[in-house]
Amino acid sequence: MSDKHIHLAVHAGQSVIRLIAQRGDDVWGASLRGVETDKPLPPQWARAIHEFLAQHPDLDVHTITLGASGLGRDTAHDLLPLVAGTTVRRIVLAHDSVTNYLGSIGDGEGCVIAANTGTVCLAVGPRDTARVDGWGHLLGDAGSLYWIGRSALEAALRGHDGRRQMTALTRAMRDEFPDLELAYLDLQSAPDRVARIASFADVVMDLAASDWVSANILDKAAAHLSEAVQAAIRRVHLSGPQPPRVAAVGKVFHNDTVLRRFTDFLTLQWPTFALTEARGGPVEGAAMLADLDQSHPLYGAVSAAER
Repeated sequence: MSDKHIHLAVHAGQSVIRLIAQRGDDVWGASLRGVETDKPLPPQWARAIHEFLAQHPDLDVHTITLGASGLGRDTAHDLLPLVAGTTVRRIVLAHDSVTNYLGSIGDGEGCVIAANTGTVCLAVGPRDTARVDGWGHLLGDAGSLYWIGRSALEAALRGHDGRRQMTALTRAMRDEFPDLELAYLDLQSAPDRVARIASFADVVMDLAASDWVSANILDKAAAHLSEAVQAAIRRVHLSGPQPPRVAAVGKVFHNDTVLRRFTDFLTLQWPTFALTEARGGPVEGAAMLADLDQSHPLYGAVSAAER
């Protein structure tokens, strides 16, 4: 590729779409609204790409590498026609579990779990890969911000009903929804309901030190997250006596309680276990897709298209 050509790396998450283009020491970046995974994804990716290119009309972007949350059957071939009329000639696409992995610990063996609005875990062994969860807010994403927020709202309404233990979450929910008996209708009709429910995780984290119900939700979140790691590690045959490399990334792990309990659970399996510090993020991992070796176990999860 000519030096004048620019590589655009994209992380298309549910909370935010991050785009970074780089040529030498020059870097151009943007953060745009996240994707809605219940709607077709390629048009949303294309919209973000066109918006970025419109902001930087002088950039000669040749290659786009994209890690996508909620990726199903869509491939790079579905996106390429949607960026017609631009300088883009090549697209490399993968699920964001792949780009989280590459950005966090590179292309070696190990496991990366990412817990933001959703949750996804990916392990890579000598020959195999294993993805655990990432099944969306309706069927999975255990331990995610959404899962924590939804668990908290359910507990708040149980407290309102007089079921189970009373909790400060009920009062906190009433601060946002003065009429609790209409809250479910407000959320069901809200186009941003996933993000709104996920945002309630912040309330749980703030109350956990003084509210037993909130603390229990965080403890269960940590248990779910550690369970995902152990399942993924087991499936790629890395569950020997030596602790594997594991990186934990995402906003959920910014909470000290969740991070500590998550580590505690894994220490039960591997007494000398210690987390591996992530060296980058999903957008840095997306940038690595362009040069991923075809013999790598992750390559089978990557699609590419060019013209």
